[in-house]
Amino acid sequence: MKYSHIFFDADETLFSFNAYLGLKTLFAQYDVSFTEQDYQEYKAVNAPLWVQYQNGVINARTLQVTRFQHWAERLAVTPESLNEGFMTAMASICEPLPGANSLLLRLKGKAQLGIITNGFAALQERRLAHTGLQDCFAQVVISELVGVAKPDERIFAHTMALFGNPEKSRVLMVGDTPSSDILGANLFGIDSCWLQHQGVVCPPHVKPTYTVTSLQELETLLLG
Repeated sequence: MKYSHIFFDADETLFSFNAYLGLKTLFAQYDVSFTEQDYQEYKAVNAPLWVQYQNGVINARTLQVTRFQHWAERLAVTPESLNEGFMTAMASICEPLPGANSLLLRLKGKAQLGIITNGFAALQERRLAHTGLQDCFAQVVISELVGVAKPDERIFAHTMALFGNPEKSRVLMVGDTPSSDILGANLFGIDSCWLQHQGVVCPPHVKPTYTVTSLQELETLLLG
């Protein structure tokens, strides 16, 4: 196989991330029927915060607290408690995407595997334990703990150092988000594979080495 090291994004690359169901699960604990309209309003607040986070304008805690500020005031609880409840709910409903188990089990032993995620530590660690896939990964690099997020080159450099700085030509980054996963790989100078979900378009300035539409397709690409 061409690659000795393969780094994966987590959310919607290896694991499902059904935020609507996670929020419904969270707010049900407060006897709130969380609606589609509520979800659209949440996304309108959350999405720009993620852009600011990826651009290094705000830190992880600011993102986590700000997105729940409105609901915290409405329910007379702290935004931190809502964020914690959301992380717990998301871990409990998480499942690997189709093909993830087969891909990881076939790659294990053939390449060193790692995760580079802009997600939060509380969720990543619980989710890996919940799915039973933690043994597949030699390193799990979480932006919240490192202090920089993809596409910042420093999170890639940090990950490479953890793996003993392998040759860049033998490293592949796999992810579903062009603006963080693929752009980050482009900036750092490693190959990338874009897992394209339906309806998502890659900006012209972002250049994946490969594009696949499923993890089964990626397994065939890497392993035949």
